[in-house]
Amino acid sequence: MTRYKYLFLFFCGMIAISLVSCSKYLDKKPDNLLTEDQIWQTRANAEAYLNNIYSGMRGPDGGDWASLGFSDESSCAIPTVAVRNMVAGNWDPSNSPWDNWGSQYAFIRKTFIFEQNIDKVPETQLSDALKQQYKAENYFLRGYFSWLLLRKYGPYVIVPGLLGQDEDYSKYARAPFEACIADINNLMDKSAAGLPSAWSSSGNLGRITKGACMAIKEKAAQLAASPLWNGNPDFANFKNADGTALAPLSADPNKWRIAAKAAKDIIDSARYKLFTNTDNTGAAFDPYLSVRDLFLTSWNDEIILASIDWSRWGFTKCASPGPGGYNMYNATQNLVDAFSMDNGRTIDDPASGYVETGFAPGNGSHSWDYKQGDWNMYVKREPRFYAYIAYNGRPVLPALTVDDKNYYSSPNNANGLGRQEFYYTGKSGQRAMASSNITGYLPLKRISPNDNIRFDNTGYRGPYILIRYAEVLLDYVEALNEYDPGNADIVTYLNLVRKRAGIPGIEEVYPAAVGNKDQMRKIILRERQVEFCFESDRTFTLLRRKLLGNPENQVIYGMDVNANDDGLGFSFTGFYKRTVFQRRVWNNKMYLFPITQGDLERDRSLTQNP
Repeated sequence: MTRYKYLFLFFCGMIAISLVSCSKYLDKKPDNLLTEDQIWQTRANAEAYLNNIYSGMRGPDGGDWASLGFSDESSCAIPTVAVRNMVAGNWDPSNSPWDNWGSQYAFIRKTFIFEQNIDKVPETQLSDALKQQYKAENYFLRGYFSWLLLRKYGPYVIVPGLLGQDEDYSKYARAPFEACIADINNLMDKSAAGLPSAWSSSGNLGRITKGACMAIKEKAAQLAASPLWNGNPDFANFKNADGTALAPLSADPNKWRIAAKAAKDIIDSARYKLFTNTDNTGAAFDPYLSVRDLFLTSWNDEIILASIDWSRWGFTKCASPGPGGYNMYNATQNLVDAFSMDNGRTIDDPASGYVETGFAPGNGSHSWDYKQGDWNMYVKREPRFYAYIAYNGRPVLPALTVDDKNYYSSPNNANGLGRQEFYYTGKSGQRAMASSNITGYLPLKRISPNDNIRFDNTGYRGPYILIRYAEVLLDYVEALNEYDPGNADIVTYLNLVRKRAGIPGIEEVYPAAVGNKDQMRKIILRERQVEFCFESDRTFTLLRRKLLGNPENQVIYGMDVNANDDGLGFSFTGFYKRTVFQRRVWNNKMYLFPITQGDLERDRSLTQNP
């Protein structure tokens, strides 16, 4: 998360040496190991310790469970990976993939160690002003790890301080949901009090700011207002052993008002704005470049919270077509259908102009647009579709030269375009990839045209965005719609996102939805689905809104990748048949991760999730 440049030299010194030996040689302590006291004698070591705590934020990489495969937007082509087992219902407290309850508490423990020791660093090494700044960052990190626990597991144990190894952990029970919200808010307030709204030096980009603290408070308020935690009857008996209720027992509509205010506070700070390509040397606004390059800059004013120095090689390799890539991270037909037409209308709208059969007779009007010979399903779609989805016939992006592009083409298609071949006999088709677990689509978000995955060249390292301003805008209109559906801000701020994406304002396309809570809710959730695809938002939105278990979100579709084209290639129309890819297994207990059996045995006061 930060750009600290110090090595983690002290970690080996944190292991206590308790071996007893008759040999004086074995009793000698190596010179290169640091004692705990030595850690706090230099600025470099203290900052390295804080940097290690920051490393706990470097979790997602685009291939985590929430970004890849748990919601209806994506899947992984390897049927044995953890997330495929999860959506098949094969997980429980004894076998819980992606469990990090214990590791989050390990980082929380480190924040207490840092807080107790940072003042020991001599002032000649570290000024009081920097100590106060680092304490503020440390408060954020503790609150952030707590927020991750709450979002994934629900109510957590609020640890009062540094616990000893001989502590009786069985006396620490889970705190009620609302107490956890208060705990997170308190930590974010303490952090924000010691941090700037923006850093003056580019060397500090990626470090915590007031805006990041406000964003976590806003996300916590949104979670508290959403149906999963706002009077959910399924949690009526979710209690500690002493009878303490862990979830709110009744719904409180005012929580949406609190969530809306938290989002509006960020908007009113005037610190952030939606990125466009004109912020990145573009001479004229281009919606495609705006939504694509948002993820390819070293930093921009839309980013509120990000993990710095993310290496995108692994993601690009897994999300690229064969033979250069693995064709492993797949998008679904469910997501493809969510993208609007270029007139802003949904494809199920008779006035949209959507056609699902036949081939395009010519190219689109933009260089990034559809091409002659593309299936009509992909014609005249909104710019985000072309920026975020790789489909059969779409030119490969991370290929620099004509030779590189032809590498992805069969001999009869080698025309320098590098059209991706997902049909059965194609270079990235079922036969070549030796897998029937592909959908016919790949994600393009975060893929750079300056990379060349054929030779594994992905030189760009940049931020992995965790929270961005567009999310705050859509959080605001979602919350506002729930308690004040006639508020004009809904149209105003929803349209900021739509118009950056190159589609008309909602009042122009669907005027009847303005002021209609139910219709507007569907529009907002669909807008989230498209704008934040492959960013984990779809998973967490469907979870907090109690929608992920709905049948329409559990039946996953793709193209008919197993239909043999018999050498017809792109002209084979049988490929474009919607085909059921997965019928996933759902149980409402999957709205929360289980606490593992081992953790339950270590802390007997823990209550398992419903």
